[in-house]
Amino acid sequence: MPVILFNAFSFLQKKLKDKKIPYSNASMTIGPETTVEELISQVRLAPEEVEAVFINGKVSSFDTILRDNDRVALVPPGIPGPYRVLLGFVNKKRK
Repeated sequence: MPVILFNAFSFLQKKLKDKKIPYSNASMTIGPETTVEELISQVRLAPEEVEAVFINGKVSSFDTILRDNDRVALVPPGIPGPYRVLLGFVNKKRK
């Protein structure tokens, strides 16, 4: 089973702490072929609570399949101004 290093930022930390889910440099075992979207569900967050995901330091899509030893970080909506462009993501409305 793949193991990832998991992090969450900003208010996502409080949400995960309230659910007793580790959120900072947490080693997490996931199922084979787990996508980012499935990981978000696994940590009991709604997709709209996550604006972007970084995998190994790069912005990735929610349909990306996670691999053993990936470093994964979830970012909530609301990162300010020009940093959004510099970090490589913009707020995309979900249907």
